Amino acid sequence: MILCITEKPSVARDIAAILQARDRRDGYFEGGGYCVTWTFGHLCCLKEPDDYTPLWKRWSLGSLPMIPPKFGIKLIDDEGYRRQFGVIEQLIAQADEVVNCGDAGQEGELIQRWVMQKANIKCPVKRLWISSLTDESIRDGFKTLRPSSDFDNLYYAGLSRAIGDWILGMNGTRLYSLKYGQTGGARNNVLSIGRVQTPTLALVVQRQLEIQNFKPEDYWEIKLRYREATFNALSGRFKSEAEATAVMEKITPLPFTITDITKKTGREAPPRLFDLTSLQVECNKAWGWTADESLKLIQSLYEKKVTTYPRVDTTYLSDDIYPKIPDILRKMTPYAPITAPILAGKLPKSKKVFDNTKVTDHHAIIPTGQSPSALVGNERKMYHLIARRFIAAFYPDCIFEATTATGVTGDIQFRANGKVITTPGWRDVYKNDRPETPANAEPSDKENADKENEDKVLPHFTIGESGPHTPSLLKKTTQPPKYYTEGTLLRAMEGAGKTVDDENLREALKENGIGRPSTRAAIIETLFKRRYIQRQRKSITATQAGIDLIDTINEEMLKSAKLTGVWENKLRRIERGEFSPAEFLTELKEQMREIVLNVLSDNSMRRIDAGQESTISGHSDNGRPPADADKTSPTKEKTTRKRQPPVKSLEQIQCPLCGNGHLLKGHTAYGCSEFRNGCTLRLPFDSYGEDLTPAKLNALIKKTFKKSKSPAK
Repeated sequence: MILCITEKPSVARDIAAILQARDRRDGYFEGGGYCVTWTFGHLCCLKEPDDYTPLWKRWSLGSLPMIPPKFGIKLIDDEGYRRQFGVIEQLIAQADEVVNCGDAGQEGELIQRWVMQKANIKCPVKRLWISSLTDESIRDGFKTLRPSSDFDNLYYAGLSRAIGDWILGMNGTRLYSLKYGQTGGARNNVLSIGRVQTPTLALVVQRQLEIQNFKPEDYWEIKLRYREATFNALSGRFKSEAEATAVMEKITPLPFTITDITKKTGREAPPRLFDLTSLQVECNKAWGWTADESLKLIQSLYEKKVTTYPRVDTTYLSDDIYPKIPDILRKMTPYAPITAPILAGKLPKSKKVFDNTKVTDHHAIIPTGQSPSALVGNERKMYHLIARRFIAAFYPDCIFEATTATGVTGDIQFRANGKVITTPGWRDVYKNDRPETPANAEPSDKENADKENEDKVLPHFTIGESGPHTPSLLKKTTQPPKYYTEGTLLRAMEGAGKTVDDENLREALKENGIGRPSTRAAIIETLFKRRYIQRQRKSITATQAGIDLIDTINEEMLKSAKLTGVWENKLRRIERGEFSPAEFLTELKEQMREIVLNVLSDNSMRRIDAGQESTISGHSDNGRPPADADKTSPTKEKTTRKRQPPVKSLEQIQCPLCGNGHLLKGHTAYGCSEFRNGCTLRLPFDSYGEDLTPAKLNALIKKTFKKSKSPAK
């Protein structure tokens, strides 16, 4: 028997249908020599500190740093997870071969490998590696299954990342909480430290301090109008009004003379295809969506088979995709008016779109050609954004003619720029859009003004012509840098602190970015939940707790985006087989020992009020607070619980098994609304009374299942 293990019940259902495994069993499908089962994302995680020794259960400075001689994994404590793992474990014991059908990425590889290791797998393993969930892609993937060993380095990188996060998060959080956290009162002052979250917080704090410390200065600029064109003085800014006024008085009575005219033809290439970060940035600009909202939407589009794998960091396609593009374009029938021109001839193959050297595991996010008719609301908006970006990539460049006219009055030179589009090219795809739509970047006020002037068509000038002009004096004030939005913060994380819009520079900086595209949204959300940052409309600002924490941390390794980017680069090199995982972890352990020593040597009496509830949880980038620590823990306090709304209907009761659906009432049992997607929940009436009120039923389910959330992806 060949066993296929997927990451979600819905994917298992799709794969089972293609493999003719149509018989539904408890926790898997069977048929045609195959069994197809699933996890619910993470079933396993790294062990907690007290799983290694009881001495590490109590939070104590004397026990730091906590570095186990060998890291281990454990099953997440959840009734539904244990039940499903039992199914997987039994099937693995019977299997002749296992096909790893997890998400084709670093985290997906780690999730599945941990499950197989925990189940003590002995048989050979192959890997299904696909970029979309269409039936065609799944069939092609099963024809070209790859050895699991091809992805060992991917697993080593994921494992190194997880262990690195554990070392820094668990130790750093305890270290700073015990050393600097306030005690007493009704709060548990956990100071959460993370390999990615702390330098991200530092970026926000640094920008905020730059704004707060900024001292605005007035300056003056001189412009003049000549024959319906606006010319700007090349002398630049004047620091005093008197100096600028003197120049104005000098040039006002003098004629203006054109001294030079230059014309050149320019080209503007189509916007790059989307990677995850650029998609999140565009959605934030256009609609104000958070990075997390955009990630959930694109994941939904992927699972609905209308777009390709989303958690990518490349804007390129591989050469083998080129022959498939015409068919995808033809299937995009709602866009027939704009796909027809490029389907009429040979499809261009630009190096700005197709480049094997820029594609590793997955290519850029593009449509699959499947009908988007089932999409609703914001899903339609996002798909429309991706579809038009994809179509525009195969349009010709936009051609424009740029004109620069230079003139002089007295001894002051002035210049005017104009631009006229002669061939719209790819801009035809967006011709019905308003100027602020996401087809274009969101420029600053100054850039808006400059662009308005540059895009105007200049009158026909002749060198040597002269005439009267109308000068004007403009008072302006220097502006501080802008607060981060989620979009610009994502860009800064990607560039290790550098916000870059130029696509070529973006590609160069990605190697040293902090975090991965798939985790950056979760990191930002974590900072919000821990009350280190807050939203003010679209802007992101740091709270006092966030500012105090960064001010207290003297270790550059913990808060420097640049140094964290260096660590991220090493993880990428591990993934390519160019760096040793053992060396990476050895360096990290030594750094942690040094950090502990330095913090313990600090004789300041600083205390930070983190203002966090004692129910903070999370493991992907930080240490968990001691929810089950000894009563002697210095940070153990009573939990302040927020009152939950009363449960009055079954729709309010979350499925305790899959966590995605809500309860339904059948003839003999309660079930889950996600039963069509593979959820096997069944609560018989003889155990869960048919006449129970929703509130009592919810209480009974919580008592029975004691459900705990799995780490966020």
